Amino acid sequence: MLTVHHLNNSRSQRILWLLEELGIEYQLKTYQRDPVTNLAPPELEQVHPLGKSPVLTDDDNTIIESGAIIDYILRHYGDGRLQPETGTDGYEQYLQWLHYAEGSAMLPMMLKMYTARLGDAGAPLQPRISDELQRHLGYIENSLKGVDWLVGNNFSGADIQLSFVVEITPLLYSLDSLPNIAAYRQRLQKRPAYKAALKRGGFYAYGSDAA
Repeated sequence: MLTVHHLNNSRSQRILWLLEELGIEYQLKTYQRDPVTNLAPPELEQVHPLGKSPVLTDDDNTIIESGAIIDYILRHYGDGRLQPETGTDGYEQYLQWLHYAEGSAMLPMMLKMYTARLGDAGAPLQPRISDELQRHLGYIENSLKGVDWLVGNNFSGADIQLSFVVEITPLLYSLDSLPNIAAYRQRLQKRPAYKAALKRGGFYAYGSDAA
């Protein structure tokens, strides 16, 4: 059986959501961040040496990285759901979005959050980081113009993968100037499977049940 090693308030929430969308039975092993450092507990290193989440185990297979986990689940358990048919133009577009979320979009966001802790020492980096952040948010905003979902206007694993990006956007940038992203975020969080994943995984600071 599939086991999701789930860290609170992390990207692993996406994996629970995907499995709820597919209606697949899975086991959940939950880990809590250190209340002082906010880091993952050392127990996760027993699952994978990097000690990060999400981690998916499936019998003897251990898979890390959200995009790789989404791809694995859909290839092995999806029965053609939540992704375009392989070999189509839509599938190529889907793959780009699947990798873009973590490969490009998250970098300026993480830099923004980390350098903010440096105070004046991080100030020289802020203009460049802000430019990159606006570039990527503008790209996503324009890509959502006139559509509900990213790939062929059909909900897919790419939307689940990008969800973490749009969920933390309000921490860094006002959604007032990003109406397409704001509406997209609401659509994602209104899905029944999204809500079911919140119940299964517990409180999620960036979700629709956040205070």
